[in-house]
Amino acid sequence: MLITLTQVRELLTRTKRTFISMNYLAHAYLSFNHPQILVGNMISDFVKGSSQFGYAVNIQKGIRLHRAIDAFTDNHPATKGAREIFRKDYRLYSGAIIDIIYDHFLANDTAVFNDASLLAFTDSVYSVLETHTTAMPLVFIPVLTYMRNENWLYYYKDQDGIRKSLKGLVRRAAYLSESETAYRLFTDNHPALRNYYNTYFPDVKNFAKQQFDKLLTAE
Repeated sequence: MLITLTQVRELLTRTKRTFISMNYLAHAYLSFNHPQILVGNMISDFVKGSSQFGYAVNIQKGIRLHRAIDAFTDNHPATKGAREIFRKDYRLYSGAIIDIIYDHFLANDTAVFNDASLLAFTDSVYSVLETHTTAMPLVFIPVLTYMRNENWLYYYKDQDGIRKSLKGLVRRAAYLSESETAYRLFTDNHPALRNYYNTYFPDVKNFAKQQFDKLLTAE
């Protein structure tokens, strides 16, 4: 069944969730090629409270890993510095903007991906997720469909993809009216933002791997 972006937006409005604003590429990469951890990591923002305990154990661990990564990211000094570039104009939404921008730099990080390996990685992510749709919140399934059709994870690498993602954030935000200022700030401060990413990403990767190992060995 084909689904339009408008239908996805409506579903997310009813659940009060956003999705393009999240750094999904980073969460996928920081699942360390574990299928159920990946599922939990990707659906985490669609799982409320104690409902997480209805999922398979390793999916629960992926949900917890996602939330640990988010907390680490929010409190990292580089993230705090990067947010300041956007805070005057976007206030609380500056964190969501940085999520998008971090995925842009990850997609272009030659120590992690080249173009072919990024494309292969994103395709493998979609394939794994599609084999676990029965273990997902229903609201996430049309999002996944559109994510794959538009290949969001891959197109974070292009500045046009960032522009579209910022526009998508504004469409769902209660108190934002435009995204062009964010895009201009992104392009004007691209070297500084890259430096923030370069400081942040090795730290979050090490942190996530430690959490991943700890979660997998826990009862």
